[in-house]
Amino acid sequence: MAGLPFPDSAADRADRWAATMTGHGTDDIVVAHADSVATVGEAVVRTRAAREDAEANALATNATRGVGAGNRAIEEPPDPYRTCFERDRDRILHDSAFRRLAGKTQVFVFPDDHQRTRMTHALEVAQVARSVGDALSLNVPLIEAMALGHDCGHGPGGHASEDALSPYLDGGFDHAPWGADVTLQPLNLCRETLDGIRNHSWSLPAPQTPEGEVVSWADRIAYVCHDFEDATAAGIVTADMLPAVVADRCGRDRSRQLGTFVRAMVDTTAATGRIGMSPDTAEALTAFRKFNYEHIYLRPASEQQAGAVVSLLRALVEHYADRPHSIPAQTIAAALGASAGEHVDAGSNEALRASVAYVAGMTDRFACREGLSQLGWDPAKLPQGIGVSGFRGTSP
Repeated sequence: MAGLPFPDSAADRADRWAATMTGHGTDDIVVAHADSVATVGEAVVRTRAAREDAEANALATNATRGVGAGNRAIEEPPDPYRTCFERDRDRILHDSAFRRLAGKTQVFVFPDDHQRTRMTHALEVAQVARSVGDALSLNVPLIEAMALGHDCGHGPGGHASEDALSPYLDGGFDHAPWGADVTLQPLNLCRETLDGIRNHSWSLPAPQTPEGEVVSWADRIAYVCHDFEDATAAGIVTADMLPAVVADRCGRDRSRQLGTFVRAMVDTTAATGRIGMSPDTAEALTAFRKFNYEHIYLRPASEQQAGAVVSLLRALVEHYADRPHSIPAQTIAAALGASAGEHVDAGSNEALRASVAYVAGMTDRFACREGLSQLGWDPAKLPQGIGVSGFRGTSP
């Protein structure tokens, strides 16, 4: 690169950054930039009470309104500026359970840079749900909180983790109620938010709010479209393979597909007053989902990957159930509804539940590392997702 100008040295940049340490101030204010000129004019501060008044006047008749601190298990004072559902959204966004979604499988274990993770899935669900909810004058902060939190109960390795963990719990392991009742329990979220998270899966009871039903639809719309896009990019399927009912009604690319499903929801709900989709578009969504199951989720490589996940996670659960002292105290507290300092006997039902909570919270990579370091797991038996080569040949 000879001949290109280099106006700054590392020392010059460091000096400039250091010079901004305290910002730029006058007697009454500190601003970020030395040449700052932006003003807001006559500011109108939107307090929580003002936001609640706006919701009362602007939202649909049966939309969910946030009042005060919200309907929480443990009472707390309201925030001066944010509504209760805005606080829920922010708590989820800053929680470690949400951050860990970046390391959890959507379709591919150890995804490549451009493939979805559970976190990017949650963000796309939030975008789809917000598009629908905003158009229908529903409570958008509540929708965002539900969407961002809806998969926080997922274990590593995708839905295979539910098969892996179910034998250890009465009633089995379902990521939706587990996320609401265990993973996010420390956040003291509003009951409406937890209801939407707990019941977002179509196999569960319907959410009690229209916002929750929007998130249920948005979840399916988002994953059907983006899982197909990821599989296409990976060479597993092609757009030409889509059934005619999907291609003709919704198109072959994610943008057209999402637009079709969102508009169908908005138009149908506006016309009927019920959260749903026109039958012809719903038929296309169903055909799309069936296609994904046949060609993506249940293909032999996926089944093999799922089997490896199940074996590893069950071994980890049994390992930690015999060593509950190795489980973080806050995980035990969330799993058992007990104080963080409570003693748990090795091999007890309480230890088993706490172990499930610990393993369910792991990222794909951490679970594999624990298998190698704690169990002496054969690297060849790890889930063989894209990117797993970094574990091959690693000594336990």
